[in-house]
Amino acid sequence: MLMKEHQVDFKALKAKVGIDDIAFSLGYQIDRKAGLGRYIELVLPDAVGGRRDTIIVSHIYDKAQQTFFRRNGQRGDVISFIQENAHSFGISGRNNWDIISKVMAKFANQPIEDKAKQTYAQIGSVNKPFDPKLYHTEPILQNLDAAQYIFRQRNIKKETIQAFAPWIHRVKDTRFDSDYFNIGFPYVQPGSDKVEGYEIRGYGSFKRKATGTNSTTAAWIVDLSNGHNPQDIKNVYFAESAYDIMAFYQANKARLQADLDKSVFVSIGGTFSNLQVGSIMDYYANARAVDCFDNDVPGRIYGMRMVGVVEKIPLNIVQTDDAIRVSHNGQEHKLDPQKATLNNLRTFLHFKREYGVEKAPSAFKDWNDVVMNKPSSVILTKSKYEREDNLREKRMGGLKM
Repeated sequence: MLMKEHQVDFKALKAKVGIDDIAFSLGYQIDRKAGLGRYIELVLPDAVGGRRDTIIVSHIYDKAQQTFFRRNGQRGDVISFIQENAHSFGISGRNNWDIISKVMAKFANQPIEDKAKQTYAQIGSVNKPFDPKLYHTEPILQNLDAAQYIFRQRNIKKETIQAFAPWIHRVKDTRFDSDYFNIGFPYVQPGSDKVEGYEIRGYGSFKRKATGTNSTTAAWIVDLSNGHNPQDIKNVYFAESAYDIMAFYQANKARLQADLDKSVFVSIGGTFSNLQVGSIMDYYANARAVDCFDNDVPGRIYGMRMVGVVEKIPLNIVQTDDAIRVSHNGQEHKLDPQKATLNNLRTFLHFKREYGVEKAPSAFKDWNDVVMNKPSSVILTKSKYEREDNLREKRMGGLKM
């Protein structure tokens, strides 16, 4: 193993591990119709014979110099390619640097000793405060085509991206020596413009938080009101990820239209924090909190916890094999884990504020699955949202000259 003071020598590993090696392991295939010259075209097929992804790889016979690009202008090296597929190798690590180093070492047949983890764990340490100098950012509209390529994987439409664009950045980690950009959803505290981290998404299954992101009191907060006066806000919609809350907006825009200018959309980034949710609802003191969390047991519990936090009522909520058990004032209440929502708390709690429940339809885990028509249980017909999208596209198509 080529290490100095427990640091992985990426330059040495890049000489042994090519983008083509990684791509072939992920199921990419050479498109021979595109030719076999200085460049090769690698295609990742889908289950019905289409293309999930296409990359063009240069310097086939010199792994150290290999780069890839997509026709939308996105480009990178082997490190960026591993980064965007970090969760596809069955390798765990303390952070993405740790995973990348392990993947490269595995393909170079140079396994890393456990003591090497420390360097990469330190890079992503949650104890470090967010340092904006580590990230180069630019407005998403500066290169919307490249951003759309990432969002298209989740069926987030261009109109939705444009509606949320002021609150989305293109983000590049300056610690990677590449031109690779991901999508960054900036975390702020309610009423503040100071960015305190990012929820980051990229190609494939790549997702992470920027190093030092404040997920305790900050969140991705999208205020669509005209005057940005917190007293005017009527609805604060909470979801577990930026993709989910954008998908909720997309699937329900027509129904929400009347109050969009009095609405705020929030991603908590996957982990519920009492201070995060509480500070947001304290700031929007006249608004109702709306549960758009996942349509599973943890998501149901998040909705109930939200009520306890906003009402400032101590609740002990646990999941057991047969129930969600809510304890309050020494009494335990047993709720159906497949059906219970925050509204079940009304039987033994008095709500001072208003709340809403906007779970995804029962066949779907979350709102992003809805717009992707990706049910967790088998359904034989297209979803209402997909039928409406198809009808809308047909109507728009009929207007073309």
